Amino acid sequence: MDTWEPTLSTGPLLGIAVIAVAVILVMVIRFKIHAFVTLISVSALTALAAGIPFEKVVPTMTEGFGKTLASVALLVGLGAMLGRLVENSGGAQSLADALIGRFGEKRAPSALGVASLIMGFPIFFDAGLIVMLPVIFAVARRLNGPILAYGIPAAGAFSVTHVFLPPHPGPVAAAEFFKGDIGLILLMGLIVALPTWYLSGYLWGQYLGKKYPLPVPELLIGTKAEDDDLPKAPASAGLIIAILLLPMVLIFGNTGINTAASAGWINGDVAWARFLQFLGQTPIALLLTTLVAMVFLGTRRGVSRESIEKAMDGALGPICSVVLITGAGGMFGGVLRTSGIGDALSTSLEGLGIPVIVACYLIAACLRVAQGSATVALTTAAALMAPAVTTGDFSALQVALIVIATAAGSVIASHVNDSGFWLVGRLMGMDTATTLKTWTVNQTLISVIGFAIVMVLYGASLAL
Repeated sequence: MDTWEPTLSTGPLLGIAVIAVAVILVMVIRFKIHAFVTLISVSALTALAAGIPFEKVVPTMTEGFGKTLASVALLVGLGAMLGRLVENSGGAQSLADALIGRFGEKRAPSALGVASLIMGFPIFFDAGLIVMLPVIFAVARRLNGPILAYGIPAAGAFSVTHVFLPPHPGPVAAAEFFKGDIGLILLMGLIVALPTWYLSGYLWGQYLGKKYPLPVPELLIGTKAEDDDLPKAPASAGLIIAILLLPMVLIFGNTGINTAASAGWINGDVAWARFLQFLGQTPIALLLTTLVAMVFLGTRRGVSRESIEKAMDGALGPICSVVLITGAGGMFGGVLRTSGIGDALSTSLEGLGIPVIVACYLIAACLRVAQGSATVALTTAAALMAPAVTTGDFSALQVALIVIATAAGSVIASHVNDSGFWLVGRLMGMDTATTLKTWTVNQTLISVIGFAIVMVLYGASLAL
């Protein structure tokens, strides 16, 4: 797409995007056309309507599809295998019993949410959710409760940490553009993220559990035939915790070294640093964790290699639809990005004459709604607003709050052009309409509540 430049203005591009989203919703919700087919069809029509040349339509579609699958397919596939091993070993049930015994039935959702907050600090949203799902499902089944009461607090926890806290890529990139202090951004991010999660994740999840009492999906549950030759004694909760902590430690090593190298604390080019960075890349970390689980949840407990292979193979089939639909969602978002709607919207908003912190939030929010990716929205908004922030008379604290405000805008209103929308909805067994009523609202609450807290803090900083 290097030789093609968007030719339409903001108005027509915005109209095309709105119509495209509406068509997707009507096709999926009203006419019950499969989401995979719908997203591919609308992506092609949107590309044509936006003026993308015929010969570049398919490459544009496959580029967005491929980029999404490059990460999602590996993470979901390895996560599903790991989840099946944890489930078949009885370890998920052991950990669920331990959590309930320690915190009680009423506090189980909050315990899962807090565990996800801790795990979400170094782990990306989708990887963390995949790793935690077996435990979330086990707790929900153990208590015979609705999946959303347990899943939304956990998913919301991974979302707020991914959006607000370094060393995740969005806030780190914004910090570089705005010349912000990473330590101060982390502190302000924690102050904003924790109450935001409690309101938008925990309390909202409890409400959704009562309003939409959906059962636990069967995605990660092995069939009885697959379990017949497995040991009767379940794996211990301690072993499962150790296995689930392994990817967190590996990934934290990678992100920690990247952060330290960017700050000039260490030389990131030395061999040991590059090796730890390699081990901490999310697909490698999950691969190593799956291999460890094969040994400690499989062969070391007397499970035959054939049974392990059969269990892991059986984990892939149920998640194929999730992977393909998520990839198609990335395809649609990629088409919208190529069409130029994000750049057109942000250019239109730059000269509104509103306070810088509000402009950063609004531009990030518009970019998020227009093209789907929170990370792209955050980094693009930061790049556009960098001159206004770096040349303004802002204190280090105010710059940190501007970074968090931009991050808050970037998470708003996850919908059909966001691959995460399809990932969360399908993994938790929701149809498109229910995902809009639950997950989309959760993401909007994170944005609005987070920005409100930032503005209170920003106002206090002005009074100092």
